[in-house]
Amino acid sequence: MPHLYVEYTDNLAGLPGQQLLTELNAFVCGHPSILDEADVKARLLPVSQFEIGSAPANRGFVHVQLRLLAGRTDTAKKELSEGIAAVLRRLTPQPAGMMVQLSVEIADMDKPSYYKGRL
Repeated sequence: MPHLYVEYTDNLAGLPGQQLLTELNAFVCGHPSILDEADVKARLLPVSQFEIGSAPANRGFVHVQLRLLAGRTDTAKKELSEGIAAVLRRLTPQPAGMMVQLSVEIADMDKPSYYKGRL
């Protein structure tokens, strides 16, 4: 933990995927609520099969989910959400004639049931 998932529709031509992942990861790792940067695991997940509403043509999305062990303050979660959204707005292209939705979700993980080990 934390786990950072970046999902995006693969019809977003020009999305700088690796740069987006790197900048989001750096932002999360640098936030004061993250105690050990080595705990952050980030991944980029292109979505090739998707539907957006009833007319998916010319529509796309980038959705970021950050899963954290429960216990962070609402203020910390809001800071994380707003910072992630700022990176998304800056790096996500808007192809002509296309509607692109950006979303961020900060989710708590249940401490008693979460397992993490190192080898």
